[in-house]
Amino acid sequence: MLRYFNFRVIWQYMPLFLKGLWATCWISGISIFFALILGIIACGMRLSGRRFLQKLAGIYIESIRSTPLLAQLYFFYFGLPNLHIYINEVETGILALALNSGAYIAEIIRAGIISIPSGQTEAATAYGLSYFQRMRYIILPQAIGVTIPALLGQFIVLVKDSSLVSLISVLELTRAAQRLASERFMPAEGFFTAAAFYLLIYYVLKYLSNWWQNHLIFMEGK
Repeated sequence: MLRYFNFRVIWQYMPLFLKGLWATCWISGISIFFALILGIIACGMRLSGRRFLQKLAGIYIESIRSTPLLAQLYFFYFGLPNLHIYINEVETGILALALNSGAYIAEIIRAGIISIPSGQTEAATAYGLSYFQRMRYIILPQAIGVTIPALLGQFIVLVKDSSLVSLISVLELTRAAQRLASERFMPAEGFFTAAAFYLLIYYVLKYLSNWWQNHLIFMEGK
């Protein structure tokens, strides 16, 4: 099949694809950063003893998980200007990706926290650590450690979902493939190249995940 590909055209569009790759990486990276923060906060609220915070986190998580990302993206893109909130397309994409992924990360971390033996929490409480100190120094490091494979999966989903920001005219990998397909009428070449770059990102994330697991001090054998 590859012998029918026009690699010369792919090479001509390579600067555009590299620009799209860089945009995909930094948009995904910033989205992952904010998604982790949102996920940790929402998880803490869900596990807190305060009913109001539990309800608030539950509404956020369930509303995000029960609606498609594309609908959320369009809601922010078309809805925020009606509320006199004006942000550009890239910021809209990061907002939608972070909020969407943050809801799933909250549940992933919550599952990790629940898996931590209750005796550790009781011991930390006996030493006089506050709720936030217990979460920061005892519970969260272990919870994140045991949920690294699930978090990696969610990060990969976020990177793939970042292709949806092409629908609001953000130049990233999928948008670069669309440009090649529309200008040269070669969709196979365009989307094959984009898929190859997404595969590269996947293996980089997988390598980082393995490195992280091998260097955590509380992993087995360390």
